[in-house]
Amino acid sequence: MLLNTKQVMGYYLIAIVVLVSDQMTKFYFKNTFQLGESVEVISPILNWTLAHNYGAAFSFLADQNGWQKWFFAILGLIVSGFIIIYLKKAPKTANILNLGLSLVLGGAIGNVIDRILHNHVVDFIHVHYADVWHYPIFNIADIGICVGMAMIIYDMLFLEKKRRSV
Repeated sequence: MLLNTKQVMGYYLIAIVVLVSDQMTKFYFKNTFQLGESVEVISPILNWTLAHNYGAAFSFLADQNGWQKWFFAILGLIVSGFIIIYLKKAPKTANILNLGLSLVLGGAIGNVIDRILHNHVVDFIHVHYADVWHYPIFNIADIGICVGMAMIIYDMLFLEKKRRSV
């Protein structure tokens, strides 16, 4: 059984909440912090640190000469388009899958907007342990993408087979 229009709109609304939260926080940090500026939030594990990512996850391809901006922007638009269409055809009972897809959708569009407007993605969440270990700086869109992908993988591994057997 496929999702109805009301359910699809609910998942699109979740994507919009992720997108708006992402863009509002990026706007705040871009207009309040200097590039590289860091403010301790929870010592010694969390700082707000403004960073620009010219690549993808973990700064993948950031050292290239600019072609990666369009590659990742187009890839993000293709993925977003696929998700928008797929959510209309998704099974009603696939709640985890559909929620995961909506989180990825909001995050993907948030990072595409950055790439097009700023030529980079604005990052600001800096998780670390003192000066011993640093996780790559990230943003709300990245959280949506990562949590959403974890939900999609969980659905694929544990729930999809059950839906098909019903």
